[in-house]
Amino acid sequence: MLEVLLEEPSAENALRILVPRLVPHAEEHVNFEMRVFRGKDDLLRKLPDRLRGYASWARHADVRILTLVDRDDDDCVALKNKMDSLATEAGLAVHKNGSNSVGGSFKARIACEEIEAWFLGDPNALRKAYPRVAKNFEHRAGFRDVDTIHGGTWEKLQKILQDAGYFSNGLRKIELARTLAPLMDTESNRSTSFGYFCQAVRDLFPSAAASR
Repeated sequence: MLEVLLEEPSAENALRILVPRLVPHAEEHVNFEMRVFRGKDDLLRKLPDRLRGYASWARHADVRILTLVDRDDDDCVALKNKMDSLATEAGLAVHKNGSNSVGGSFKARIACEEIEAWFLGDPNALRKAYPRVAKNFEHRAGFRDVDTIHGGTWEKLQKILQDAGYFSNGLRKIELARTLAPLMDTESNRSTSFGYFCQAVRDLFPSAAASR
């Protein structure tokens, strides 16, 4: 069983499609639950109590916990260390790369800067979903490393789509997530943080991932 803690609904809609693809035949190996909070601040505020709750039963029920938040303006390493410390204080085992994954294992992952970087990291999926999107936009200055985009990643994505004639009344994040996620390549995204997230899911369920 995998519990994924998320800060907002668009991430949930994308990951309900993407996570089962990371552990094929998930219905045979892994059940998934997505827990959505009212933003990053709400998630981080409630995380200590939530993790203490998991610590009381997750090991016996073979449940692993994966938390995903946007970096925003935080220091990526400091934010991850904070969440890892909360898990340790709650009595959960912070999963390390290469270690055995068991019930009660915890991993924290960060979308740098926002989850929209993951969508920008797959320009082919963007153009399949929205064919008028500019060719080779990903080679422009400011888009070559999608995890380092500053000034609002979703605003940059919105502008690309609006310049192509889509979402004239504003980006509809949930619709975008549902449209793009089925088209995304989980193996060759330009976002390093997306790759780390995908690997985290596989690391938590290595035997299931090995059956791919």
